[in-house]
Amino acid sequence: MNSDILILGGTGSIGYAFTMELVAQKIPVTLLVRDIHKAQQIFDQTPLIEFVEGDVQNGALLKTLAQDKKVIFHGINYSYEAWKGNMQQATQNVIEAASLNKAQIIFPGNIYNYGLIQTPIMEESPENPCAVKGQIRVELEAMMRTAAQNNLCKLLIVRLPDFWGPNVMNEGVRPIFANALKGKPMRWLCNMDIPHQTVYTPDAAKIMVELMKIKQVEEVSVYNYGGQVHASMRTLFAKIAEQAGQPAKYQLMSKWMINLLAIFIPVLKEIKEMTYLYENTVVLNDDKLRRLFPEFKETPLEEAIKTALSWKGYQS
Repeated sequence: MNSDILILGGTGSIGYAFTMELVAQKIPVTLLVRDIHKAQQIFDQTPLIEFVEGDVQNGALLKTLAQDKKVIFHGINYSYEAWKGNMQQATQNVIEAASLNKAQIIFPGNIYNYGLIQTPIMEESPENPCAVKGQIRVELEAMMRTAAQNNLCKLLIVRLPDFWGPNVMNEGVRPIFANALKGKPMRWLCNMDIPHQTVYTPDAAKIMVELMKIKQVEEVSVYNYGGQVHASMRTLFAKIAEQAGQPAKYQLMSKWMINLLAIFIPVLKEIKEMTYLYENTVVLNDDKLRRLFPEFKETPLEEAIKTALSWKGYQS
């Protein structure tokens, strides 16, 4: 089955949700994956998904796959300590591949670009990163914006806060759900008792697919999708524990503990500079998106939590 859509990072958190939403709408896709066997274990068998084994760092392969594609979903990610260099090269390869057919690049953005901002982030808010990873995100978006403005491609940025849902397997989210199922403490950083914004990945995927379907007139389109602001992560964790049928237990990793462990654990060294996002409330304003899709509603929280808890990756 021929596909107009190439998905990069399809076995990751947002890429998985985006792929599953397309499949649910009977839209065929091509996934470039590093391990076909692993990918086939994550996705249910369907003729709507074509798997190709390879690496996004292989620019020649990416160009071959992109020749007939109208959309390239750029969901590529690396562990924090491997961002520098890898993310820039991957993005350059995506741009060159998209330019063959002036394809639309869909890029899930985040809030790192804005640093510790006191007001809700608007689509036009000035970028002011206060961490290296924020600087890298600004650089990546600038690369793609320049390409789009030079008529090499189209660019759709959908900016998201923290996210959770099926197949969100990073070490910030996976232990929350896995531990809840076992009655173990659910971990968080710095402060559990301030408002925090999160997105359920299947909801984000629905938004991105609907935005993809709109004929993009401008070279660059940017939309925020903020999901829900929870009164605190403690209240959200209590609801997760309730759905798991276990007592709510919490484990807070303080900033001084992160700083201490960062001496020995490389990924914590990278997380250390991001603690401002856990000590403060930083939120996206998504009024622009809500006006565009006034009838859109998030998945009810209890239903979303049940679905996430049933994800096979949290069961072991």
